Amino acid sequence: MSESIDDRVLALAGVLQALAQVRRIADTGQSEAAPVEIALGSVLRLDAATAEAVYGDVQGMRKGLGLLRDHLANNPRDEALGKLALAVLQLERKFSRDHAMASKVGAGIASAATAAGQQGASHPDVINQLAQLYADTISQLSPRIMVQGNPHYLGQAGVVAEIRALLLAALRSAVLWRHSGGSLLDFVFRRRDMAAAIDARLH
Repeated sequence: MSESIDDRVLALAGVLQALAQVRRIADTGQSEAAPVEIALGSVLRLDAATAEAVYGDVQGMRKGLGLLRDHLANNPRDEALGKLALAVLQLERKFSRDHAMASKVGAGIASAATAAGQQGASHPDVINQLAQLYADTISQLSPRIMVQGNPHYLGQAGVVAEIRALLLAALRSAVLWRHSGGSLLDFVFRRRDMAAAIDARLH
């Protein structure tokens, strides 16, 4: 896969867009259908040839790109979102080094992809399957990703399942970011390049 700054920007937008839905559902109990569909679809496209193909409809990534532009400009709409994204990027390092876990996750995603082909990526059965996969694997890594929100909603099984599935989607985008040549040093040395790539996508 091309190690272009454009691919890295798209992958980071994927991280933020998935996590924005995590934040939304944790606070309100409700998510937005289109971003969730894109996020969960990205999990299932492990063999996509390009970063764009991972997300299918790149126009649907505009929200994530806008969030990334705000963070690069040090003007985030939600500071907690940035902290959550950093935690996912750090977790990706541990996950990618655990080859046995990565293999298990890959097999689980392949199984979920079969179900999604019949029911759709955001079908409750597919969400539950991805959520259980996350609980059995990635949530065992430390430090665990801690999601803050309304306890009323965080006590509901359906909300917890969707959050876990979306966290898996965020991690999938973090893996794509790393495979595209991404590094935390990009936020020090490539901010202007990333901002330009975002502007090119949004205009």
